[in-house]
Amino acid sequence: MSTSRHLMKVAHQSLARSAACSDGSRSLNFMNADATSPEDRGASGPLSGLRVIDATHMLAGPYCTWLLGALGADVVKIERRGAGDFTRIIAPFKDEKSIYFMSVNRNKRSLTLDLKHPRGKAVMKRLLTGADVFVENNRAGVMDRLGFGYETVAAFNPRLVYASISGFGQTGPYRHKPSFDAIAQALSGMMSITGEEAGPPARVGASIGDIGSSLFATIGVLSALQQRERTGRGTFVDVAMLDCQLALMENAIARFLNAGETPRRLGSRHPLIAPFQAFATADEPIAVCVDTAEQWERLCGALARPDLLADPRFPSGSVRADRHAELEPILAELFRSRGRAEWLAVLDKADVPASAINSVPEALQDPQVVSRNMVKEVPAGSGLRFVSMPIQMPHTPLPDEKAPPALGEHNDEILADFGFSPEEIDALRAEAVI
Repeated sequence: MSTSRHLMKVAHQSLARSAACSDGSRSLNFMNADATSPEDRGASGPLSGLRVIDATHMLAGPYCTWLLGALGADVVKIERRGAGDFTRIIAPFKDEKSIYFMSVNRNKRSLTLDLKHPRGKAVMKRLLTGADVFVENNRAGVMDRLGFGYETVAAFNPRLVYASISGFGQTGPYRHKPSFDAIAQALSGMMSITGEEAGPPARVGASIGDIGSSLFATIGVLSALQQRERTGRGTFVDVAMLDCQLALMENAIARFLNAGETPRRLGSRHPLIAPFQAFATADEPIAVCVDTAEQWERLCGALARPDLLADPRFPSGSVRADRHAELEPILAELFRSRGRAEWLAVLDKADVPASAINSVPEALQDPQVVSRNMVKEVPAGSGLRFVSMPIQMPHTPLPDEKAPPALGEHNDEILADFGFSPEEIDALRAEAVI
């Protein structure tokens, strides 16, 4: 960028920032006058122009910032010097890079920074001063000890949206305890309702404790940004993995609180309606879900058992659920009489909700998944394939996803964007700050 153009940009940004202070500007940007805006690097997408400082690690947190980056935000990932995110060393690897790390750290730039070094703290303050959003997922109190708790940061950047994701939140007797996905699932009761009826409690196969908190944090961040549009001020977003698991258990908890029913493990069965479960066939199992009276009628026709419609034992979905021990053997015997493909064709023709129970390879080859482009090579031509961003905006195209960064890959670029001179960057490197 030429000197004259840079000075013009600085003047323009300074004026814009002054206006923001006086009239509660509705611009999403709150950049240092010296900083390079994301638009200067050709950013696109609904969140383009939004700058996110990402001090997250593992999964609860990085998943949130992956989403923000996939929607166009400029995500600067702060990593430990020489080590980086803990997941960089988790197997399996492709081209000597952790697949786990790469899966949730796309669309980010990596900056290594020693936050315990005084110069590192000064760098972090400068980054946060020029940021719109800060996301971290440490235990309660860690950021305060580093000098970057919410109240401290809000004092020098009141427009910042500050999101903390932790196991137990910022309050309560467990706030300083460590937590992982399985801990959140266990404490919330999620594991108590997962698994076969006669079997032990089971963890949900995906890391729903981590991912659930990341999704709620993303909603919180976007809501806080909308509020900032009205008020001109940021806010603190406190998200706890345990709280999120409780919220995701929806009717299980509602039933207990309002009807006194203690939810329990039911395998693939639904607690309130039937048939709504997996059934074995002559070869591979299928899932059948019947919710309405019309669907029950169509299922009985597809099974060539119209007599079940008149059976006084099975008048409604809730009664069928109560009497599943009588209904299930009848249906199980019928489904075992033919193979999966034949049953799926029959049920599809009858418009009965049913599906194969796919393995992961089968799911990724499913025609619906393929048609929605839910698996993409990132970046194109790299040979690395990942699940795509599941939000599609036909009238607001999302940016192409970017490769996960090498450790410290963008040190110089990021610092230059925030107004650091080449000499300052060299000094930071010489002092082992970056």
